Amino acid sequence: MSESELRLISSESVTEGHPDKVCDQVSDAILDALLEVDEESLTAIETVATRGLVHVVGEIKTEGYVEIPQIVRDVITGIGYTSSDVGFDGRSCGVSLSIGQQSQEIRDGVLTSYEVRELGSTDPFDRQGAGDQGIMFGYATDETPEYMPAPIAMAHKLTRRLAELRHTGELPWLRPDGKAQVTLGYEGAVPRTVDAVVVSTQHDPDRTTAEIHEAVRRHVIDPVLAESGLDAAGMTAYINPSGSFIEGGPGSDAGLTGRKIIVDTYGGAAHHGGGAFSGKDPSKVDRSAAYALRHAAKNAVAAGLAKRLEIQVAYAIGKARPVGLYADSFGTGTLGSDRRIAEVLLDVFDLRPEAILENLELRQPVYQRTAAYGHFGRDEPGFTWERLDRVDRLREVAGL
Repeated sequence: MSESELRLISSESVTEGHPDKVCDQVSDAILDALLEVDEESLTAIETVATRGLVHVVGEIKTEGYVEIPQIVRDVITGIGYTSSDVGFDGRSCGVSLSIGQQSQEIRDGVLTSYEVRELGSTDPFDRQGAGDQGIMFGYATDETPEYMPAPIAMAHKLTRRLAELRHTGELPWLRPDGKAQVTLGYEGAVPRTVDAVVVSTQHDPDRTTAEIHEAVRRHVIDPVLAESGLDAAGMTAYINPSGSFIEGGPGSDAGLTGRKIIVDTYGGAAHHGGGAFSGKDPSKVDRSAAYALRHAAKNAVAAGLAKRLEIQVAYAIGKARPVGLYADSFGTGTLGSDRRIAEVLLDVFDLRPEAILENLELRQPVYQRTAAYGHFGRDEPGFTWERLDRVDRLREVAGL
């Protein structure tokens, strides 16, 4: 197939110093701290960051106490915003709080779910209903070893490489803010070529454009391309295409929790239900069900039920059991129909909120690490939704 016949698909990632990601990390660091002192903590925390100020808002219900302003400062300085010279100083910025208690009306309705109240269920997993209505999606594909779409997997590697080179001091003139975007050429559902790579990185003012271009190409782009194994002969690299990028971070662009939901998930390769993750404790199905569906989709693809699989689940507030679920294998399924795949998934995976919390051990304080470089496709301690622990059971139920 000629290059002109390939389908071009793009995804982006942002570094930990991007203003929105700063806010995601602050929100999740507060969640982690609360889970450490009370694993039953309930949180819905939003963070706003702008020049010289971080504002934390939301609702919390907990038996513990944490020093939120100090958490905010530790996160921001840990990212690298330690001076007004780089656009933001976590040590001296203002920190304001507007935090109230979670609605007791909602909590009472969720804890005594519809299944218990109306149907008389005695199953302990029926006690915890969904905290809200909503739809969530999970996705997996066999096009990469991590069962992730190749464009977002490569984009995350580029931004993580930027951060690594900055933190190790190998390229000390890099500053925290940055982005990467990857465009791949697909033949059908298979990635074949790298068509374009865009990298924009904040930098010290004493670097020339030529120095920045040479260093980013040699130390960031080329190593990631070599690892991909894709044909990059015709690739175009765009490095800081708008020119200099000295001012960055919250000092030049306001940040907000939950604005990078496509970066956080599958880079646009799959649907998204609209709910963000960061700042929400794992009882919130926006987060926990999305993790559970990633777990299910990844295991299903690894088990051979499909080469690509997207799953949707829907909940009603106060109901423990999903009100709907579908699976779409995009014509790659091996069980005769996608309906059959869905039946197998429901046999193997319990998607009631309390069951998800228990099965994936989601009350552990692991969430700040999820808040930059994607929630999926990472083989790291605590990322339980990435475990391939249901492959044999899926094959058994499916008769494979």
